[in-house]
Amino acid sequence: MFPISLTRRRLLAGGAAGLLIGGLNLRVARAETAVGLQLSWLHSVQFAGSYLARENGWWREAGLEVSLLQGGPNAPVEPPVVSGTALVGISAADYTAAALAQGARFRIIGVAMQKNPFVIASLPDNPVHAPADLAGRRIGMALANMPVLRAFCSLNDVDFDSIEVVPTQYSAQPLVAKEVDCLLCWETDLPVAMAIQGIESVTMLMADHGYALHSQTYIATEDSLADRRAELVSLMAGEARGWDAARADPGAAAELVVRMFPDAGLDLETQKLQAERQMPLMFSDLTDEHGFGWWDDASVSANIETLALLGYEVASDLWDRSILEEIHAG
Repeated sequence: MFPISLTRRRLLAGGAAGLLIGGLNLRVARAETAVGLQLSWLHSVQFAGSYLARENGWWREAGLEVSLLQGGPNAPVEPPVVSGTALVGISAADYTAAALAQGARFRIIGVAMQKNPFVIASLPDNPVHAPADLAGRRIGMALANMPVLRAFCSLNDVDFDSIEVVPTQYSAQPLVAKEVDCLLCWETDLPVAMAIQGIESVTMLMADHGYALHSQTYIATEDSLADRRAELVSLMAGEARGWDAARADPGAAAELVVRMFPDAGLDLETQKLQAERQMPLMFSDLTDEHGFGWWDDASVSANIETLALLGYEVASDLWDRSILEEIHAG
C-alpha cells in the first residue's frame, strides 16, 4: 500500500438483542465483545468511516468494543487477521489473492473503494489523458508496481516497451521538476500534495480504463464467517454507518481525524482535500442502490481478469457478500 500523507439506514432497537436495519431485525454480538479492525496504513482520513463509527459509539451500541489497529510499511494486514488479533482487516484484492496463494483462507466481505485509486498523474502542459498517451513518455514509479503498469498496458493495447520507467521514491518532486512526464500514484495522495502547494495536475484514473482491482477491501477468515457472524455483522454495520456519515460531511470527518490523532502530523487542509477526492471512489450508483461496500458479479469478473494479469488465479467465491446482504436487507 502507498502512504497517504496525507451507508445504509441503521437503528438499534431492543437493547443488545437486535439491530434494526431497513425494518429487518438482525442478531448482533454480545455486549462488550472486544474485536480488532486492522487498518491498511497509518491513521488518516483514508479510514474516516471507522473513526466516526467509534467516535459516535455506534459499535458500542451494537455490543462491540473495536480496537483500530494502525497499519504501515512494517504492519501487513493479513497476519493479524489469521492470528485472530483482528477480526477484520482492510486490504486489497491483489494482497488477498497473494495470501490465498500462500494457503490463507480469506474471504472479501466488503469493498470500500468502488474504483481503484491508482492514477497516472501529469502536468497540464504535458498531459496524459488516455492510455495511448503513455507511449514515449517517462513515468516515475516504484519498481514494485511494474506488474500494475504491465497489466494496465495489456488491458489497453499499449506497448509496454514504448514507456520509459524511471524508478522514483513516492514523491511528486520528479514530476514537478520535469525529470519525468508522469507518475503512477494514488488519486488521493501525490495529486493532493501538489494541489496543496498550488501546483495543478492532470490525473487519469486507471479504473476508468479497465484496471479493475478492488481496493480498501474488508477481509475475514472462513472460520470467522462460520463462527463469528454476529460480530462481523455488527462491525460492518458500524463501518457502513460511519462511511455514510463521512460522505455526508467530508470536512467534518477530516476535522475529526486531525483532532483524534494530534501527534500524527496531519494537515487539516490536506485531509479535507483527500476526503473530497476519496468519496467519489467509494460511492457509486451501485452503493446508492444496495448499500456501502457492495459489489456486483460484473465487477468480480473484471477483478478476476485483472488479477490474472497480475499473476494471481482466483475464483469468484473469494468474494462473499452474505454479511452485507444481512446488513442491507430490506
